[in-house]
Amino acid sequence: MNIPNVLTISRIVLAVVLIFLLEENTSLGNILAAVVFAFASLTDFYDGHLAKRSGLVSDFGKIMDPIADKVLILSAFGVLANIGMIAWWMFLVIAVREIAVTTSRLLAIRHGQVLAAERAGKVKTVVQIIAISSILLFLVAQQSENCSFWFYNAQRTWLIINNVLMLWAVFMTVYSGVDYFRHKSKI
Repeated sequence: MNIPNVLTISRIVLAVVLIFLLEENTSLGNILAAVVFAFASLTDFYDGHLAKRSGLVSDFGKIMDPIADKVLILSAFGVLANIGMIAWWMFLVIAVREIAVTTSRLLAIRHGQVLAAERAGKVKTVVQIIAISSILLFLVAQQSENCSFWFYNAQRTWLIINNVLMLWAVFMTVYSGVDYFRHKSKI
């Protein structure tokens, strides 16, 4: 197993750790969850970069990379919905799109066709990561004793920002899903 594939698998393991840490609902758990999510998000960039640069692109990586991405993103959004930080409908819209596109890609691979990620899909992933990161930082600040004064004054604004980011993430998720299936139908 090469380094890019280890990084890909690590995202699945880190997604499980993320769920555990967020469900703890402690200050330390939220800080560690933010660090774990940041690290896992970086592995998403580096596994593909290393694989291409080192000539280590593999069928395993082509299949598991998008699955690992979705496991991480859906784990984060699922727990955030469960603890009331995002609306369930947002999670469900994102989950349906991610599962539909990933299933479609896996079926295409099974038939010998590799469907590369479109620009809209890459933007969608970045927006999702930004939204999750903002919410995780909100949770860290909310439970930090050092942030209590300024956080109390900024809480409402930060919640509005988080909601806007989530609406943007949902919009980009739907848009990129429609874009994916539109391009796929032309193939």
